[in-house]
Amino acid sequence: MAKMSCVIVMLIVWIAMAAIAESKFEEVKNWKDNLSLGEEKMTKIHFYFHDILSGKKPSAVQIAQGKDTDKSPTFFGVLMMADDALTEGPEPTSKLIGRAQGLYGSAGQDSLGLIMSMSFGFIEGVYNGSTLSVMGRNAAMKPVREMPIVGGTGVFQLARGNAVARTHWFDGTTGDAIVEYNVTVLHY
Repeated sequence: MAKMSCVIVMLIVWIAMAAIAESKFEEVKNWKDNLSLGEEKMTKIHFYFHDILSGKKPSAVQIAQGKDTDKSPTFFGVLMMADDALTEGPEPTSKLIGRAQGLYGSAGQDSLGLIMSMSFGFIEGVYNGSTLSVMGRNAAMKPVREMPIVGGTGVFQLARGNAVARTHWFDGTTGDAIVEYNVTVLHY
């Protein structure tokens, strides 16, 4: 009889948990319908990305490499961690508007192609506290390249769009670079 009571109690608990799980599933499935997002907007942002590998306080450092990276003309297998300044103008002394934090690595064996996973975090104006997420290939040797914006937070909730990059300045000896970005995103 005690075994039967225990089974009945377990069955009741399981049924209750299944009902709660179903309710939560429907809530999560329809999450966007429950948000008060308003109208979708398009925002265009222009800034400069300062990727500094040299000096006493570099903004990007190597954190890993493959066993044959040193033999590769494209540095295939190198992985970098970055905390790069985002500024209004190309000068290093220009107004800081945010930081690009994340990883990039050399993913091309025959031509330089970086895979980027970065969060552009803004610290100024209406975008203060908001982020945009970049995840994609950066064909760094091309004069102009495009990368996808795959998400965002804050003002950029549910963002999607693209980042068009153009190298403004590059030092072939140190690897330091300043890259101009024009970002277009759709968001709520």
